[in-house]
Amino acid sequence: MAGALHGIKVLDLTSYIAGPFATMLLGDLEAEVLKVESPGKGDPFRTWEKEPRDYSPIFWSLNRNKKSLTLNLRSQEGREIFLRLAQNADVIVENFRPGVVDRLGISYETVSEINPRVIYCSISAFGQSGPYRDRPGYDTLGQAFSGLLSILTDLESPKGPGAPFSDHLAGIYGVYGILAALMARERTGQGQKVETSLLEATISFIGYGFTQYLATGEVPRMESRLRQAQVYAFVASDGLPFIVHLSHPQKFWEGLTEVTGHSELKDDPRFKDREGRLKNYDVINEILKEIFKAAPRNHWLRLLEKRDVPCAPIRTLDEVFQDPQVSHLERLVELKDPDVGTMQLVKNGVSLERTPPSVTIKPPRLGEHTEEILNSLGYTTEDMSALRKEGAI
Repeated sequence: MAGALHGIKVLDLTSYIAGPFATMLLGDLEAEVLKVESPGKGDPFRTWEKEPRDYSPIFWSLNRNKKSLTLNLRSQEGREIFLRLAQNADVIVENFRPGVVDRLGISYETVSEINPRVIYCSISAFGQSGPYRDRPGYDTLGQAFSGLLSILTDLESPKGPGAPFSDHLAGIYGVYGILAALMARERTGQGQKVETSLLEATISFIGYGFTQYLATGEVPRMESRLRQAQVYAFVASDGLPFIVHLSHPQKFWEGLTEVTGHSELKDDPRFKDREGRLKNYDVINEILKEIFKAAPRNHWLRLLEKRDVPCAPIRTLDEVFQDPQVSHLERLVELKDPDVGTMQLVKNGVSLERTPPSVTIKPPRLGEHTEEILNSLGYTTEDMSALRKEGAI
């Protein structure tokens, strides 16, 4: 059966992470994605690592299931080609700074005049209006301004984030908006503008924390959720880290005390109920930290699992695919490239029974499909030669 978005045409004007992640998710559902890149340069992530040239692993991770077309959107000819493609596009995604598409003459207002059914998604750092509109914006700033970083780091000894959460969240929210707009178009026949930003997507993502703050006046910090959810992290005698998540059920606390050989903790009036354990979180943490230094990680995990206590090793990325559950879920896919050889990519994170996501097209070389796409528009070899000389493609 064809993919869920089979027949949907997407023009991808994005680079870096948020936009390419969004269009990759659409491509995984079998949308036809044309990645429009600047001639001779392309997405900056192509050259994030020196080798292989213009084909870095981070570019692979965000740009499968796409074709690459090089267009100079600052030239009249490049703009005309783009608008011809836009006439039949279902979706356009861009993540330029606000105002750039207006200056290029390819804004939603311009495109919707020739294609009222188009879904036009703009992903920015801070939104399309407001005092921060024109600031340069990256993932770290999205995490910092949104408050996310304040609950991921120790504010007394702060560190930047170890993963681009805001970028990926903006990509996911962008896709969420695009899919909703496509469904609305089925009913109305009309396209629409879709907007999200690193800031808005991340604030939405941690809405539960804001709701708690607005209700109680208490400002969440990194340790707040650890305390509320009764999450504890330890290092065993072999130096390996693991985590325990007791949550609310009393049986998990009781099982933990039995595993440690300190069942007296179960009846300690300080820890007898959840309220007491919340109040005395730091005391419990210090007691357990010393106990868990006495044996290797696997020893503790086996005992905790036997007592049905939620626990897990803290995996590093090189360990994840050795895990039996991850191995069972078959989260990797391999693609072949004549120059690079075998590329391993992580599969899409959702399963659909009848129209499953798939990875069928390797990430494109810069401009790999330019001639194919222009041929489909009626351009001849001579036309393309002239366009190259003019710097339009």
